Amino acid sequence: MKMHIGRRRFLKTGSSAIALAAFGSHKTTAAGPEKKALKIYQLPEGEPAAPISITAEGMPLPVSQCYVSAYPFNRRWPGHQRTKDQSEPAYFARLEGKGPLAFEYSPGHPFSDCTVRPLSAKVTPEVKDGIITFTLPRPGGYSVELDGPHNALHIFIDPPRDYTISQETKGTHYFGAGVHHIGILRLKDDETVYIDEGAVVYGCIHGDGVNRVRILGRGILDNSENVEEILFKVDKLGDGSVDVGNSRREHTIHFINSSDIEIEGITIRDSLVYNVACFGCSNVSVKNIKIIGCWRYNSDGIDFHNCRNAHVSGCFVRTYDDSLCAKGHDEYRYDTCEDILFENCVVWNDWGKALEIGAETRAEHLRRITFRNCDVIHLTGPAIDIMNVDYGDVHEVLFEDIRIEYDAVIQRPRIQKNDEEHFVSDPDSTYMPNAISFSVEKHAEYSGGLERRGRIHDITLRNIQIHASRMPPSSFRGYDEKHAVSDVIIDGLFLNNQQITSPDAAQFHFGEHTSDIRFEKSTPGK
Repeated sequence: MKMHIGRRRFLKTGSSAIALAAFGSHKTTAAGPEKKALKIYQLPEGEPAAPISITAEGMPLPVSQCYVSAYPFNRRWPGHQRTKDQSEPAYFARLEGKGPLAFEYSPGHPFSDCTVRPLSAKVTPEVKDGIITFTLPRPGGYSVELDGPHNALHIFIDPPRDYTISQETKGTHYFGAGVHHIGILRLKDDETVYIDEGAVVYGCIHGDGVNRVRILGRGILDNSENVEEILFKVDKLGDGSVDVGNSRREHTIHFINSSDIEIEGITIRDSLVYNVACFGCSNVSVKNIKIIGCWRYNSDGIDFHNCRNAHVSGCFVRTYDDSLCAKGHDEYRYDTCEDILFENCVVWNDWGKALEIGAETRAEHLRRITFRNCDVIHLTGPAIDIMNVDYGDVHEVLFEDIRIEYDAVIQRPRIQKNDEEHFVSDPDSTYMPNAISFSVEKHAEYSGGLERRGRIHDITLRNIQIHASRMPPSSFRGYDEKHAVSDVIIDGLFLNNQQITSPDAAQFHFGEHTSDIRFEKSTPGK
């Protein structure tokens, strides 16, 4: 069993309560206990609180509810959304603080095991009389799981902000504490969106050909309803059911051919398609956002299509499709996807690929792409993936300090054939998704009929740590001699801190047209 807890005190201002200071028992000075400055985000009227009892530094911590996929059951878009019976409740709490912070969680029902992820945080919960205590070491995204991953409690700790926003500033869309319904907000040059920590904003934020725009704050952007759809009185919404009748397929944050974009701090909930979609964009910063409540088709995490100079850092991403992605399409202003950095992120992937280049690769080059210091805490498909189904030349790619956690039992993903088919879980499943999967191929659905193929080469995997009961498989496969997978360096691959130094021990499977995939000696990482 595992977990940690705390105490706190707040001052109420309007509809949002702010924890100004809390007195913890961690350090004592001559003047008395040390103050811990932190802020607990209160839920606005109209945002129901989940029936979860948890405190942070002794102060009650409000918990929000969301829905996530109940099992890996997917299909190509059938013209209507998944029904809600394919989802299950999950929970998340938000606060600001530096850490370490102590928590006390009372689930209110019996359980046998408690795990806090990512495991690299080295959190050991303690359980006494059904109450779980644990300490989270620093800001970031965490998952508290009782007897497995279902109905998990997510905790998002924001670092203190280094900026202030005034609603009086020209070009600012300011959403204070409360519930707001905005439909689709279309930004113009030099505009800022600010979502207060006590705000829930229902809608999407889009921009086409815009420059110098910001989306900031610590509130929730929820895309489960689309007011604009209702305002324009479109008759057919989703499949017409109560559950998914308003599911217009609009990306939650969507920028096209835009530049100088900053997205920071917000939580995105219940996206109808991609959570953050950038197409043909440059100079993009995505920092400390939280993505949760993804159960609908194609609810990717953060996707860069034909983008240049993009940086993603410190995000928690739980998706029902590909999580952190660099891709290519041929209809945007850049013919490359390059200089992309994903780092210091926690990924929970309920369908698809966790850290991915592709599958779409319609760009002359996908290059200088780095995934660094990321934890993949759950997966159903490949953790590290390059799937080249188009003509892109994928090269100068680094996966470094990647930690992959495998559950004891993982359900094998299935494609739903029709609306009447149901998913049947296998409690004895021995399925293990690929740790690494690189392929050049022509795909019936994703290649779009294009005959031109690409390559994968000059790839480095450095300090890849796998936590599992046994070594998961990996696969490499090219298309033909000219469109191959080659020059792949494995500089440190570890299973439970034991170094793996040969393809056989690594469970590598080589298809045709692969060459120079080699291990280099290394020492165990952290």
